[in-house]
Amino acid sequence: MALDAPTLNSLGFAKPPSETRVVVAMSGGVDSSVVAAQLAEEGYDVVGVTLQLYDHGAALAKKGACCAGLDIHDARRVAEDMGFPHYVLDYENIFKDAVIDEFADSYLAGATPVPCIRCNERVKFKDLLETAKDLEADCMATGHYIQRKMGEHGPELHSAEDANRDQSYFLFSTTPEQLDYLRFPLGHLPSKDATRELAARYGLQVADKPDSQDICFVPNGNYAQVIEKLRPGAAEPGEIVHADGRVLGEHNGVIHYTIGQRRGLGIGGLEEPLYVVKLDVDTKQVIVGPKEMLSTLTIPVREINWLGDTPFTSQPEWHVSVKVRSTRPPREAIIRPLSDTTAEVELLTPEEGVSPGQACVFYQTEGSRILGGGWIWRG
Repeated sequence: MALDAPTLNSLGFAKPPSETRVVVAMSGGVDSSVVAAQLAEEGYDVVGVTLQLYDHGAALAKKGACCAGLDIHDARRVAEDMGFPHYVLDYENIFKDAVIDEFADSYLAGATPVPCIRCNERVKFKDLLETAKDLEADCMATGHYIQRKMGEHGPELHSAEDANRDQSYFLFSTTPEQLDYLRFPLGHLPSKDATRELAARYGLQVADKPDSQDICFVPNGNYAQVIEKLRPGAAEPGEIVHADGRVLGEHNGVIHYTIGQRRGLGIGGLEEPLYVVKLDVDTKQVIVGPKEMLSTLTIPVREINWLGDTPFTSQPEWHVSVKVRSTRPPREAIIRPLSDTTAEVELLTPEEGVSPGQACVFYQTEGSRILGGGWIWRG
């Protein structure tokens, strides 16, 4: 007589929730707070961990600008209300070395970096994940809007049920080993409203807390201001040059511009609308041109993290969909591997404003599965 398969709990373990320890990465926002409260209510052995990553006052040299302390307070209060332990870990040095310094250097090199991806890759899913294992947790849960589903070959990464909240673009570098340990309890929810309803049901005081819109260490969206504080003298003036060689004006620092930018160039009075098409850091030139110069069909990608079932180089090309900006829908493309971690991506329809420093994320053309991605590395 065949034995019945053991019953799995909601986190996928064959034991009661009370015997399953889960570390919840708590930012102080509503999403991670709901994850922690939900798992605590289900009877799991929850341990909340909040990372202190930066001090706004130090980053901006602006008195009273710190809101990181408020987030820590909010996370601690949720833990107290729900009755589980909560720890604050000082990761400021790790965060500066792994995320902020590269952000500044990439921006100074004319790229458009995405520090949230590096933070997930190098801090939350690396150092914090190791801390969770040190705490003898069975898994680590976060409030990200993405789904982990079991497939034939193990856990797979899938887009969130709510396309408007999907965070797959920021999580493409999650490795198979990390995915085995991670859980994303909010990925199946139909909307952010559903999350807030859960927060209200658990009586959480963060239920109505607004979402953070900016990069955490750039609280007002002014990247250039932060770069100038981190790299004094970075905003050196130079020329704004048309692609045909005409000098059209002057700028007060390449760091104030991004590929595809049209507004705020300070070169009015011209008949044709012009866009930033290239940033030349060596000559301190901002190069502008007509919109068609922004169109790109071929994208070189490196540092690829592959999440497919067979090796990346096992076939000469992959027919997929790709995202080159977090806010844009996936476009059909062909990936041609050059090595295990580099490839050439050919878009079937041109994309505008493709910029070095952004991610190129791979999706199955049918369904919701994420196949990995890499970094765009030259314009």
